[in-house]
Amino acid sequence: MHRLAFLAAASAVALAAPAQAEPLKIGIIESLSGAQTSTGRLYANAVEYGVDQINKAGGFNGEPVQVTEYDNAGGAPEAADKFRQAVADGVDIIFQGASSAIAGQLTEDVRKHNIRNAGHEVMFINLGGEAMELTGEKCQFYHFRFTTTAPMRVNALVNAMKADGDLGTKVYSINQNYSWGQDMQKAVEAAADTGGYEVVGEVLHDVNKIQDFAPFVARIKAAAPDTVFTGNWSNDLLLLMKATGDAGLDVTFATAFLDQPGNIANAGKTAIGHYIANNYDNAASDGKFAENYKAATGHYPIFVEGHSAFALAQLKQALDTLDFGGGEIDVTKIALALEDTTYDSPVGPISVRKADHQTIRPVVVSKVVENPKYPADDTDMGFQTVKVVPGEDAIYPVQDSCQMKRPGE
Repeated sequence: MHRLAFLAAASAVALAAPAQAEPLKIGIIESLSGAQTSTGRLYANAVEYGVDQINKAGGFNGEPVQVTEYDNAGGAPEAADKFRQAVADGVDIIFQGASSAIAGQLTEDVRKHNIRNAGHEVMFINLGGEAMELTGEKCQFYHFRFTTTAPMRVNALVNAMKADGDLGTKVYSINQNYSWGQDMQKAVEAAADTGGYEVVGEVLHDVNKIQDFAPFVARIKAAAPDTVFTGNWSNDLLLLMKATGDAGLDVTFATAFLDQPGNIANAGKTAIGHYIANNYDNAASDGKFAENYKAATGHYPIFVEGHSAFALAQLKQALDTLDFGGGEIDVTKIALALEDTTYDSPVGPISVRKADHQTIRPVVVSKVVENPKYPADDTDMGFQTVKVVPGEDAIYPVQDSCQMKRPGE
Protein backbone atom coordinates (compact mmCIF):
# COMPACT_ATOMS: atom_id res chain seq x y z
CA MET A 1 0.00 0.00 0.00
CA HIS A 2 1.21 3.51 -0.78
CA ARG A 3 2.47 5.26 2.37
CA LEU A 4 -0.04 8.13 2.11
CA ALA A 5 -2.91 5.70 1.59
CA PHE A 6 -1.75 3.67 4.59
CA LEU A 7 -1.61 6.74 6.83
CA ALA A 8 -5.05 7.82 5.67
CA ALA A 9 -6.49 4.38 6.45
CA ALA A 10 -4.83 4.33 9.85
CA SER A 11 -6.24 7.76 10.65
CA ALA A 12 -9.72 6.63 9.66
CA VAL A 13 -9.49 3.64 12.00
CA ALA A 14 -8.26 5.86 14.84
CA LEU A 15 -11.14 8.27 14.33
CA ALA A 16 -13.65 5.42 14.25
CA ALA A 17 -12.36 3.89 17.51
CA PRO A 18 -14.42 4.98 20.55
CA ALA A 19 -12.77 7.32 23.04
CA GLN A 20 -11.95 5.88 26.46
CA ALA A 21 -14.91 6.16 28.78
CA GLU A 22 -14.79 8.45 31.80
CA PRO A 23 -14.23 6.36 34.97
CA LEU A 24 -16.03 7.04 38.24
CA LYS A 25 -13.38 8.04 40.77
CA ILE A 26 -13.79 7.36 44.48
CA GLY A 27 -11.52 8.81 47.14
CA ILE A 28 -11.20 7.41 50.66
CA ILE A 29 -10.10 10.28 52.92
CA GLU A 30 -9.50 8.31 56.08
CA SER A 31 -7.45 8.05 59.29
CA LEU A 32 -4.82 5.60 58.07
CA SER A 33 -2.10 6.59 60.52
CA GLY A 34 -2.12 7.81 64.12
CA ALA A 35 -4.39 6.94 67.03
CA GLN A 36 -7.48 6.32 64.85
CA THR A 37 -5.79 3.92 62.42
CA SER A 38 -7.52 0.83 63.79
CA THR A 39 -10.86 2.36 62.82
CA GLY A 40 -9.85 4.15 59.64
CA ARG A 41 -8.31 1.07 58.07
CA LEU A 42 -11.54 -0.91 58.51
CA TYR A 43 -13.57 1.79 56.77
CA ALA A 44 -11.09 1.73 53.89
CA ASN A 45 -11.19 -2.07 53.72
CA ALA A 46 -14.97 -2.06 53.40
CA VAL A 47 -15.04 0.64 50.72
CA GLU A 48 -12.47 -1.25 48.67
CA TYR A 49 -14.49 -4.46 49.07
CA GLY A 50 -17.59 -2.64 47.87
CA VAL A 51 -15.78 -1.16 44.88
CA ASP A 52 -14.49 -4.62 43.99
CA GLN A 53 -18.07 -5.90 43.96
CA ILE A 54 -19.13 -3.08 41.62
CA ASN A 55 -16.21 -3.79 39.30
CA LYS A 56 -16.87 -7.53 39.26
CA ALA A 57 -20.38 -6.70 38.06
CA GLY A 58 -19.00 -4.65 35.17
CA GLY A 59 -17.93 -1.36 36.72
CA PHE A 60 -19.68 1.84 35.73
CA ASN A 61 -19.80 4.04 32.65
CA GLY A 62 -17.78 1.54 30.64
CA GLU A 63 -14.80 1.50 32.99
CA PRO A 64 -13.81 -0.04 36.33
CA VAL A 65 -14.51 2.28 39.25
CA GLN A 66 -11.23 3.74 40.46
CA VAL A 67 -10.47 4.11 44.17
CA THR A 68 -7.65 6.05 45.83
CA GLU A 69 -6.75 6.27 49.52
CA TYR A 70 -5.81 9.58 51.14
CA ASP A 71 -4.45 9.52 54.71
CA ASN A 72 -5.83 12.35 56.85
CA ALA A 73 -3.73 11.13 59.84
CA GLY A 74 -6.73 11.61 62.12
CA GLY A 75 -6.88 15.40 61.78
CA ALA A 76 -9.38 17.84 60.27
CA PRO A 77 -6.73 20.18 58.76
CA GLU A 78 -5.03 17.19 57.15
CA ALA A 79 -8.40 16.02 55.82
CA ALA A 80 -8.91 19.45 54.22
CA ASP A 81 -5.51 19.14 52.51
CA LYS A 82 -6.36 15.65 51.27
CA PHE A 83 -9.71 16.86 49.97
CA ARG A 84 -7.94 19.45 47.82
CA GLN A 85 -5.62 16.73 46.54
CA ALA A 86 -8.57 14.45 45.77
CA VAL A 87 -10.31 17.21 43.83
CA ALA A 88 -7.13 17.83 41.86
CA ASP A 89 -7.09 14.10 41.07
CA GLY A 90 -10.61 14.32 39.69
CA VAL A 91 -12.37 12.37 42.47
CA ASP A 92 -16.17 12.35 42.14
CA ILE A 93 -17.23 10.79 45.46
CA ILE A 94 -15.38 10.83 48.77
CA PHE A 95 -15.91 8.37 51.60
CA GLN A 96 -14.93 8.89 55.24
CA GLY A 97 -16.02 7.49 58.57
CA ALA A 98 -13.59 7.85 61.47
CA SER A 99 -14.49 11.02 63.43
CA SER A 100 -17.41 13.42 63.26
CA ALA A 101 -14.93 16.30 63.54
CA ILE A 102 -13.31 15.23 60.28
CA ALA A 103 -16.72 14.63 58.68
CA GLY A 104 -17.67 18.18 59.66
CA GLN A 105 -14.58 19.52 57.94
CA LEU A 106 -15.16 17.50 54.79
CA THR A 107 -18.85 18.32 54.40
CA GLU A 108 -18.01 22.01 54.59
CA ASP A 109 -15.17 21.57 52.09
CA VAL A 110 -17.57 19.78 49.73
CA ARG A 111 -20.21 22.48 50.13
CA LYS A 112 -17.80 25.30 49.33
CA HIS A 113 -16.24 23.44 46.42
CA ASN A 114 -19.61 22.76 44.84
CA ILE A 115 -20.68 26.41 45.11
CA ARG A 116 -17.55 27.45 43.23
CA ASN A 117 -17.65 24.61 40.71
CA ALA A 118 -21.22 24.23 39.50
CA GLY A 119 -21.44 21.34 37.07
CA HIS A 120 -18.37 19.68 38.55
CA GLU A 121 -19.70 18.74 41.98
CA VAL A 122 -18.21 16.28 44.46
CA MET A 123 -20.35 14.06 46.72
CA PHE A 124 -19.57 12.98 50.29
CA ILE A 125 -20.79 9.62 51.58
CA ASN A 126 -20.33 9.70 55.34
CA LEU A 127 -19.92 6.24 56.84
CA GLY A 128 -19.29 7.05 60.49
CA GLY A 129 -19.57 10.73 61.41
CA GLU A 130 -22.64 10.60 63.66
CA ALA A 131 -22.76 14.15 65.05
CA MET A 132 -26.30 15.49 64.81
CA GLU A 133 -25.10 18.76 63.26
CA LEU A 134 -24.11 16.91 60.07
CA THR A 135 -27.78 16.44 59.22
CA GLY A 136 -28.79 19.54 61.19
CA GLU A 137 -27.27 22.98 60.72
CA LYS A 138 -24.55 21.53 58.46
CA CYS A 139 -26.89 19.47 56.26
CA GLN A 140 -26.39 19.90 52.52
CA PHE A 141 -27.50 18.10 49.38
CA TYR A 142 -24.17 16.46 48.52
CA HIS A 143 -23.71 14.86 51.96
CA PHE A 144 -25.27 11.46 52.73
CA ARG A 145 -25.01 9.79 56.15
CA PHE A 146 -24.90 5.99 55.94
CA THR A 147 -24.83 5.33 59.65
CA THR A 148 -26.86 5.96 62.79
CA THR A 149 -26.80 8.88 65.25
CA ALA A 150 -26.65 9.11 69.04
CA PRO A 151 -30.44 9.19 69.63
CA MET A 152 -30.91 6.14 67.39
CA ARG A 153 -28.34 4.14 69.34
CA VAL A 154 -29.23 5.33 72.84
CA ASN A 155 -32.99 4.92 72.44
CA ALA A 156 -32.52 1.40 71.06
CA LEU A 157 -30.26 0.50 73.99
CA VAL A 158 -32.60 1.95 76.60
CA ASN A 159 -35.66 0.15 75.25
CA ALA A 160 -33.93 -3.21 74.81
CA MET A 161 -32.08 -3.13 78.14
CA LYS A 162 -35.16 -2.03 80.05
CA ALA A 163 -37.21 -4.81 78.47
CA ASP A 164 -34.55 -7.34 79.51
CA GLY A 165 -34.30 -5.95 83.05
CA ASP A 166 -30.64 -4.99 82.56
CA LEU A 167 -30.86 -1.18 82.58
CA GLY A 168 -31.29 -0.39 86.27
CA THR A 169 -32.23 2.94 87.82
CA LYS A 170 -28.83 4.67 88.00
CA VAL A 171 -26.84 5.60 84.91
CA TYR A 172 -23.39 7.10 84.35
CA SER A 173 -22.34 8.78 81.08
CA ILE A 174 -18.73 9.04 79.86
CA ASN A 175 -18.01 10.43 76.42
CA GLN A 176 -15.47 12.24 74.27
CA ASN A 177 -15.68 16.01 74.40
CA TYR A 178 -16.64 16.91 70.86
CA SER A 179 -19.84 16.97 68.82
CA TRP A 180 -20.44 13.20 68.81
CA GLY A 181 -19.73 12.68 72.51
CA GLN A 182 -21.83 15.70 73.42
CA ASP A 183 -24.70 14.27 71.37
CA MET A 184 -24.38 10.97 73.24
CA GLN A 185 -24.51 12.73 76.60
CA LYS A 186 -27.62 14.68 75.55
CA ALA A 187 -29.28 11.51 74.25
CA VAL A 188 -28.66 9.70 77.55
CA GLU A 189 -30.16 12.64 79.45
CA ALA A 190 -33.15 12.83 77.08
CA ALA A 191 -33.98 9.14 77.48
CA ALA A 192 -34.00 9.21 81.30
CA ASP A 193 -37.78 9.46 81.67
CA THR A 194 -38.41 6.68 79.16
CA GLY A 195 -35.75 4.50 80.75
CA GLY A 196 -36.83 5.28 84.30
CA TYR A 197 -33.30 6.09 85.45
CA GLU A 198 -31.34 8.88 87.12
CA VAL A 199 -28.06 10.11 85.62
CA VAL A 200 -25.71 9.90 88.61
CA GLY A 201 -22.59 11.14 86.84
CA GLU A 202 -21.35 12.59 83.56
CA VAL A 203 -17.89 13.05 82.07
CA LEU A 204 -16.74 14.65 78.82
CA HIS A 205 -13.02 14.08 78.28
CA ASP A 206 -10.34 14.95 75.73
CA VAL A 207 -10.35 12.91 72.54
CA ASN A 208 -7.60 10.32 72.03
CA LYS A 209 -5.25 12.04 74.47
CA ILE A 210 -5.81 10.09 77.71
CA GLN A 211 -3.42 7.19 78.27
CA ASP A 212 -4.86 5.87 81.54
CA PHE A 213 -8.58 5.68 82.27
CA ALA A 214 -8.09 4.27 85.78
CA PRO A 215 -9.06 7.59 87.45
CA PHE A 216 -12.27 7.70 85.39
CA VAL A 217 -13.08 4.10 86.31
CA ALA A 218 -12.57 5.02 89.98
CA ARG A 219 -15.08 7.87 89.61
CA ILE A 220 -17.57 5.52 87.97
CA LYS A 221 -17.13 3.00 90.77
CA ALA A 222 -17.72 5.71 93.40
CA ALA A 223 -20.98 6.76 91.72
CA ALA A 224 -22.20 3.13 91.87
CA PRO A 225 -24.30 3.14 88.66
CA ASP A 226 -26.12 0.13 87.28
CA THR A 227 -25.24 1.04 83.68
CA VAL A 228 -22.53 3.15 82.04
CA PHE A 229 -23.33 4.69 78.66
CA THR A 230 -20.42 5.57 76.40
CA GLY A 231 -20.03 6.60 72.80
CA ASN A 232 -16.25 6.29 73.04
CA TRP A 233 -14.39 4.72 70.14
CA SER A 234 -10.82 4.06 68.94
CA ASN A 235 -8.13 4.28 71.66
CA ASP A 236 -10.51 5.96 74.10
CA LEU A 237 -12.74 2.90 74.20
CA LEU A 238 -9.90 0.38 74.08
CA LEU A 239 -8.21 2.02 77.07
CA LEU A 240 -11.49 2.48 78.95
CA MET A 241 -12.22 -1.23 78.56
CA LYS A 242 -8.69 -2.09 79.68
CA ALA A 243 -9.04 0.03 82.81
CA THR A 244 -12.46 -1.50 83.49
CA GLY A 245 -11.03 -5.01 83.13
CA ASP A 246 -8.03 -4.21 85.33
CA ALA A 247 -10.30 -2.83 88.05
CA GLY A 248 -12.77 -5.70 87.82
CA LEU A 249 -15.57 -3.13 87.71
CA ASP A 250 -18.92 -4.90 88.03
CA VAL A 251 -21.19 -2.68 85.95
CA THR A 252 -23.03 -3.05 82.66
CA PHE A 253 -21.78 -0.92 79.77
CA ALA A 254 -24.16 0.35 77.08
CA THR A 255 -22.01 1.23 74.10
CA ALA A 256 -21.95 2.30 70.48
CA PHE A 257 -18.64 0.74 69.43
CA LEU A 258 -17.90 -2.21 71.72
CA ASP A 259 -17.35 -4.43 68.67
CA GLN A 260 -14.20 -2.50 67.76
CA PRO A 261 -11.36 -5.06 67.66
CA GLY A 262 -9.57 -5.33 70.99
CA ASN A 263 -12.34 -4.16 73.30
CA ILE A 264 -13.61 -7.60 74.33
CA ALA A 265 -10.07 -8.85 74.92
CA ASN A 266 -9.20 -5.73 76.93
CA ALA A 267 -12.25 -5.99 79.16
CA GLY A 268 -11.94 -9.74 79.67
CA LYS A 269 -14.76 -11.53 81.46
CA THR A 270 -16.07 -8.21 82.79
CA ALA A 271 -17.37 -7.65 79.25
CA ILE A 272 -19.97 -10.40 79.60
CA GLY A 273 -23.39 -8.78 79.65
CA HIS A 274 -22.22 -5.50 78.10
CA TYR A 275 -24.49 -4.09 75.38
CA ILE A 276 -23.99 -2.42 72.01
CA ALA A 277 -26.35 -0.71 69.58
CA ASN A 278 -24.97 -0.90 66.07
CA ASN A 279 -25.73 -0.81 62.34
CA TYR A 280 -24.99 -4.50 61.83
CA ASP A 281 -24.08 -7.69 63.66
CA ASN A 282 -23.14 -10.94 61.93
CA ALA A 283 -25.24 -12.85 64.44
CA ALA A 284 -28.36 -10.86 63.47
CA SER A 285 -28.19 -12.01 59.85
CA ASP A 286 -28.49 -15.25 57.92
CA GLY A 287 -24.69 -15.31 57.55
CA LYS A 288 -24.55 -15.14 53.74
CA PHE A 289 -22.99 -11.66 53.59
CA ALA A 290 -20.56 -12.59 56.38
CA GLU A 291 -19.38 -15.63 54.46
CA ASN A 292 -19.06 -13.70 51.18
CA TYR A 293 -17.05 -10.99 52.91
CA LYS A 294 -14.78 -13.57 54.50
CA ALA A 295 -14.25 -15.29 51.15
CA ALA A 296 -13.15 -11.98 49.63
CA THR A 297 -11.11 -10.53 52.50
CA GLY A 298 -10.04 -13.47 54.64
CA HIS A 299 -12.07 -12.46 57.70
CA TYR A 300 -15.66 -11.97 58.77
CA PRO A 301 -16.87 -8.34 58.69
CA ILE A 302 -16.06 -6.66 61.98
CA PHE A 303 -16.87 -3.33 63.59
CA VAL A 304 -17.68 -0.77 60.84
CA GLU A 305 -17.05 -3.01 57.84
CA GLY A 306 -20.57 -4.40 57.46
CA HIS A 307 -22.60 -1.22 57.19
CA SER A 308 -19.85 0.48 55.15
CA ALA A 309 -20.00 -2.32 52.57
CA PHE A 310 -23.79 -1.90 52.46
CA ALA A 311 -23.32 1.78 51.56
CA LEU A 312 -21.35 0.76 48.47
CA ALA A 313 -24.03 -1.78 47.56
CA GLN A 314 -26.64 0.96 47.83
CA LEU A 315 -24.50 3.25 45.69
CA LYS A 316 -24.37 0.46 43.11
CA GLN A 317 -28.18 0.41 43.07
CA ALA A 318 -28.13 4.11 42.19
CA LEU A 319 -25.45 3.66 39.53
CA ASP A 320 -27.42 0.82 37.93
CA THR A 321 -30.20 3.30 37.11
CA LEU A 322 -27.87 5.69 35.26
CA ASP A 323 -26.24 5.69 31.84
CA PHE A 324 -23.78 8.45 30.98
CA GLY A 325 -22.83 6.72 27.74
CA GLY A 326 -19.16 6.71 28.66
CA GLY A 327 -19.18 10.49 28.94
CA GLU A 328 -18.62 12.89 31.81
CA ILE A 329 -19.70 11.78 35.28
CA ASP A 330 -22.64 13.80 36.60
CA VAL A 331 -22.44 13.65 40.39
CA THR A 332 -25.73 15.50 40.82
CA LYS A 333 -27.56 12.77 38.90
CA ILE A 334 -25.85 10.14 41.07
CA ALA A 335 -27.00 11.95 44.20
CA LEU A 336 -30.57 12.20 42.93
CA ALA A 337 -30.56 8.49 42.09
CA LEU A 338 -29.13 7.61 45.50
CA GLU A 339 -32.02 9.43 47.18
CA ASP A 340 -34.44 6.97 45.57
CA THR A 341 -32.70 3.76 46.63
CA THR A 342 -33.71 1.22 49.24
CA TYR A 343 -31.17 -1.46 50.02
CA ASP A 344 -32.30 -4.72 51.58
CA SER A 345 -29.42 -5.28 53.99
CA PRO A 346 -29.05 -8.54 55.95
CA VAL A 347 -30.67 -6.84 58.96
CA GLY A 348 -33.40 -4.92 57.15
CA PRO A 349 -34.08 -2.21 54.55
CA ILE A 350 -32.04 1.00 54.40
CA SER A 351 -33.45 4.06 52.65
CA VAL A 352 -32.47 7.73 52.33
CA ARG A 353 -34.59 10.52 53.81
CA LYS A 354 -34.58 13.23 51.15
CA ALA A 355 -35.07 16.11 53.56
CA ASP A 356 -31.68 15.67 55.30
CA HIS A 357 -30.00 12.63 53.66
CA GLN A 358 -30.00 10.69 56.92
CA THR A 359 -30.45 7.01 56.17
CA ILE A 360 -33.45 5.35 57.77
CA ARG A 361 -31.92 2.10 58.94
CA PRO A 362 -32.27 -0.75 61.42
CA VAL A 363 -30.44 -0.60 64.74
CA VAL A 364 -29.16 -3.92 66.10
CA VAL A 365 -28.90 -4.29 69.87
CA SER A 366 -26.57 -7.07 71.02
CA LYS A 367 -24.85 -8.14 74.22
CA VAL A 368 -21.65 -9.98 75.01
CA VAL A 369 -22.01 -13.69 75.76
CA GLU A 370 -19.74 -16.69 76.03
CA ASN A 371 -19.46 -19.21 73.18
CA PRO A 372 -21.15 -17.10 70.46
CA LYS A 373 -21.45 -18.05 66.82
CA TYR A 374 -18.90 -15.38 65.88
CA PRO A 375 -16.20 -15.08 68.58
CA ALA A 376 -14.43 -11.73 69.00
CA ASP A 377 -10.72 -11.00 69.52
CA ASP A 378 -9.73 -14.69 69.55
CA THR A 379 -11.65 -15.16 72.82
CA ASP A 380 -14.59 -17.37 73.73
CA MET A 381 -16.80 -14.26 73.90
CA GLY A 382 -18.77 -12.37 71.28
CA PHE A 383 -22.14 -10.83 70.48
CA GLN A 384 -25.62 -12.26 70.69
CA THR A 385 -28.49 -10.34 69.10
CA VAL A 386 -31.04 -9.03 71.58
CA LYS A 387 -33.28 -7.00 69.27
CA VAL A 388 -33.31 -5.52 65.77
CA VAL A 389 -35.14 -2.18 65.82
CA PRO A 390 -36.67 -1.45 62.37
CA GLY A 391 -35.58 1.77 60.71
CA GLU A 392 -39.00 3.38 60.92
CA ASP A 393 -38.98 2.85 64.69
CA ALA A 394 -35.39 4.02 65.16
CA ILE A 395 -35.56 7.28 63.19
CA TYR A 396 -36.42 10.71 64.61
CA PRO A 397 -37.91 13.82 62.91
CA VAL A 398 -35.82 16.01 60.64
CA GLN A 399 -34.06 18.66 62.69
CA ASP A 400 -35.43 22.19 62.34
CA SER A 401 -31.89 23.45 61.75
CA CYS A 402 -31.61 21.52 58.47
CA GLN A 403 -32.48 23.86 55.61
CA MET A 404 -31.26 21.83 52.66
CA LYS A 405 -31.10 23.55 49.28
CA ARG A 406 -31.59 21.20 46.38
CA PRO A 407 -29.96 21.57 42.94
CA GLY A 408 -31.47 24.49 41.06
CA GLU A 409 -32.76 26.25 44.17
